[in-house]
Amino acid sequence: MQYGHDMLPPTDAGRKKILLIDDSATSHMWVKMILNKGDHEMLSAHDGEEGVARALSEKPDLILMDVVMPRMGGFEACRTLRARAETRATPIIMLTTRGEGQNVQSGYESGCNDYVTKPIDSVELLAKLRSYLGEDAAA
Repeated sequence: MQYGHDMLPPTDAGRKKILLIDDSATSHMWVKMILNKGDHEMLSAHDGEEGVARALSEKPDLILMDVVMPRMGGFEACRTLRARAETRATPIIMLTTRGEGQNVQSGYESGCNDYVTKPIDSVELLAKLRSYLGEDAAA
């Protein structure tokens, strides 16, 4: 079977899906580098609208999401995902440069589980991912 440019071969049932929703190609590159050693299936979306659609169709185990994006921002996308039964319990970590108190508060009010500011601290991000995905730190 051949796979198109946006299709991946079937994955092992044990692999966790992580959806990164961010309009920055640099952020996609950094997160992929940080998660390179993990056994995760990485999914991508480049704005909030696309991210909501991918989350509903792919059912990721965890979502990493930027705040400022075209078409639909991260807070609105988070509220939309929390309103849907199929994504209500999916952990969402905001991953953004917007670290001001009001933005952090707005993130939690929109329904995110955690908030990480850029530049990304790889140790912090990996620890949070392991915690939300229920993975052993030694894995």
